[in-house]
Amino acid sequence: MNWQILKKPKITEKSMAQVAHGRYTFEVSKDATKKDIKREVEKQFSVKVLDVRTMNYKPKAKRVGRTRKITFGPVFKKAIVFLPSDQKIDLFETASEKKESGKKKKKEEKKK
Repeated sequence: MNWQILKKPKITEKSMAQVAHGRYTFEVSKDATKKDIKREVEKQFSVKVLDVRTMNYKPKAKRVGRTRKITFGPVFKKAIVFLPSDQKIDLFETASEKKESGKKKKKEEKKK
């Protein structure tokens, strides 16, 4: 597969409250299946996925301007990934962690 399955994590108040219960929310490709999503999360974050639930969102009509022109919002697919209670995904990498991981990558490249 040459398309990106996981686009970005959905960061909302509700999704951050669910993180405490082992539920992580991602915006995913519209063509991705539950098996694709499970495989990709396990591969990228090195965790065991228990369950995946997906939702397709239809575009919402919005009125814009004085002429009341109707435009539509985005169409997207959302996935909620369930993990065991002993595993976590770090969605927010701190600045010091980014620097350290960047330094490690540079050192590894120099060794090769």
